[in-house]
Amino acid sequence: MKRKAVYLEADQNGKIAIYIDQKNMNNIVAYIQQDARHLKKWMYIKNVILSNLRIPEVFDKEDIDKECKDVYAMKFFKGQENDRIYCKRLQHKGKNCVIIVASELHLKKKTQKNSAREIALIKSVASYEYSIE
Repeated sequence: MKRKAVYLEADQNGKIAIYIDQKNMNNIVAYIQQDARHLKKWMYIKNVILSNLRIPEVFDKEDIDKECKDVYAMKFFKGQENDRIYCKRLQHKGKNCVIIVASELHLKKKTQKNSAREIALIKSVASYEYSIE
């Protein structure tokens, strides 16, 4: 079953767009809007993505196996709370556009390496199929 993704924002050229998983939208938005610190970090990560910059400290590929090659993590407050929003990267069919879907919120990652809990979540996000309007 395909999941729905809600459009948030795109870059000026329409080459990169950010969407959010409709099912998890309330949790993700509540997390981002809980205080100014979270909102500021979200804006920074969003601008990194839309500017097509490679800054692994805040947005990086979760390369655990071939199945998960399109899963990325937005990294909030590394070395502190170490929260993550796992994202699915899609290529929009018919358009030359990369879509990043903020899919799952993961609070308080405790280890430097991915634990079984993180691996299960990353594999889950990798399995998501999205309908993009």
